[in-house]
Amino acid sequence: MTEAQTQTNKVTYKRVLLKISGEALMGDLGFGLHPPTVQRIAQEVKSVHDLGVEIAMVIGGGNIFRGLQGSAQGMERTTADYMGMLATVMNALAMQSALEELGIHTRVISAIPMDQVCEPYIRRRAVRHLEKKRVVIFAAGTGNPYFTTDTAATLRANEMTCEAIFKGTKVDGIYDMDPVKHPEAKRYDRVSYDEVLRKNLKVMDASAIALARDNKLPIVVFSLDEPGGFRGILAGQGTYTIVHG
Repeated sequence: MTEAQTQTNKVTYKRVLLKISGEALMGDLGFGLHPPTVQRIAQEVKSVHDLGVEIAMVIGGGNIFRGLQGSAQGMERTTADYMGMLATVMNALAMQSALEELGIHTRVISAIPMDQVCEPYIRRRAVRHLEKKRVVIFAAGTGNPYFTTDTAATLRANEMTCEAIFKGTKVDGIYDMDPVKHPEAKRYDRVSYDEVLRKNLKVMDASAIALARDNKLPIVVFSLDEPGGFRGILAGQGTYTIVHG
């Protein structure tokens, strides 16, 4: 048995979906992409890929354009949401570039066809890419307005039969209050889907939580700013909150 196979046997999950916000790619900038931050996140993904874990990704677009924000400023909601979907494609291409520089084969798959830059979404083809150990980055959300990238992440995770969603945030789990504003905030180790919805804990939007609950898909919330955090959790270590049934 090879070292990679031995490591794979030790990890908690064999196929996961990593969901990160577009804002996570900004670094200290107020807008757009911060290449060193993109490269750091790519290194985190590579460290888990090296364990033999199959990885799908969904990246938001809020660092470039957010549909809800656009509609709040008077733009027609459907148009604003499509603009947000296009922003996620730009982020996906940036992450693909960073991963390929590290020698990781990737595929960007868009729910809105744009064949010159990425593949259209075909479920069976996406599954084959994962089986061939390629990192698959899903872009353009679900391809429909009024659905967030949280919902897209939960949908794709179910379609790809992922064993868990990993939600990378700026804090190391789910708290009963904003830990930045309230130092006394309590962190949950485990919390149920219904409790997340009842207490409005802001992990993901309600439709994403309900979809995960109906399909018994665990959501692991962890800090993307913690070096080695993603890999550590898969090895059964680290600090995080798991949302479960």
